[in-house]
Amino acid sequence: MLRVDPSTGKQKWYTTDGTKSVLSALISILIGMAVGSLIIIIVGLTKDGISTKGIWDGIRLVFMGILSTGRDGAELSFGFNPVNVGNMLFRATPLIMTGLSVAVAFKTGLFNIGAPGQYLMGIAGTLSVGLTLGNAGCPVVVAWFAAFLTGVILGALWGAIPGIFKAFLNINEVITCIMTNWIAANLVTWWFDSHEIFKNAAEGGKIGYIIPLKNVGVVTPKMGMDVLFPGSQANGGFWIACIIAVAVYILMTKTTLGYELTACGSNRHAAKYAGINDKKNIILSMMIAGGLASAGACLYYLAGNTEFFWSTYLSLPPEGFNGIPVALLAANNPVAVVFSGLFMSMLNICGTQLKSLTAYNEYIADIIIAVIVYLSAFSMFIKQLLNGRKQKGGNK
Repeated sequence: MLRVDPSTGKQKWYTTDGTKSVLSALISILIGMAVGSLIIIIVGLTKDGISTKGIWDGIRLVFMGILSTGRDGAELSFGFNPVNVGNMLFRATPLIMTGLSVAVAFKTGLFNIGAPGQYLMGIAGTLSVGLTLGNAGCPVVVAWFAAFLTGVILGALWGAIPGIFKAFLNINEVITCIMTNWIAANLVTWWFDSHEIFKNAAEGGKIGYIIPLKNVGVVTPKMGMDVLFPGSQANGGFWIACIIAVAVYILMTKTTLGYELTACGSNRHAAKYAGINDKKNIILSMMIAGGLASAGACLYYLAGNTEFFWSTYLSLPPEGFNGIPVALLAANNPVAVVFSGLFMSMLNICGTQLKSLTAYNEYIADIIIAVIVYLSAFSMFIKQLLNGRKQKGGNK
């Protein structure tokens, strides 16, 4: 039974669904961190050259690597590290956007595993337009917005493809998303391979790379990030991602369109019976998801200091797939996606610190992420356990 505050007649905060979602995510994180620490201990005990002190250093870096400032002699030192924190925000930006992409699709009952392909289309549009307009002497502000909007539109159109197949032919979106991912990979490779103007031939050893946008001055302004986190890659793209996350939250929870999208996700046939155009909303949901995923690519490459390897047919961008655990850990809440994206990015930084400051490698951080992802997929089960515990407490 639900616990109600007798003074207000409202459900108590700690029994709400949102609170339980947060608790289930925290439980997943704590178990993942504990498993990571256990692996560090096991590896340290079985591998020559790692002392007890080395094991302790590894555990500390897993939990506090973001605050590591290197070594002071033989001892690890900790404190505010503006480079680490700034780089965490920078790397979190595409994760937040792809996480939003997956979350919006989930809310509509769809599994957008096509975020990598949509991400690639955003890269192609942003780099192509940004470099073309930048070389033509277009004003930076105009070139930036044109590059960003082109990438977002291309991603939205690419996301519409599995949406159309799902809406009109009822073909599972997972199948079409996987197909469009690899079509996008080959299409983007062909595009850049056939346009020499985009290739970074001026710098030695840059074979297969596209000219970074900083070379033409089309970059996202720092918006104070250079003052807060000097020496890092952080820029205003993180603030833009946060604003988009809030806008998506408002869209999904405070508007008629958001209600229709959620209704279609809950029961497509019931929504149709209620007068909601299910086909339109399915396509629109995948377009929004595609636009969000590609926006992550736009913000990442508009930073200017990132370089793109154009032979993308060899692999798909991990940012697209990493949006799935970000959305799961956030329970598909757009605002919570910001924090889960930051957490995943923090683990990435911790893995780098682990590799550079100890005898361990960064893959331990990947194991921790994998455990957290696995547990986050069981968030509903964890919430049921919490519900059962609350009910027992309420019956006493």
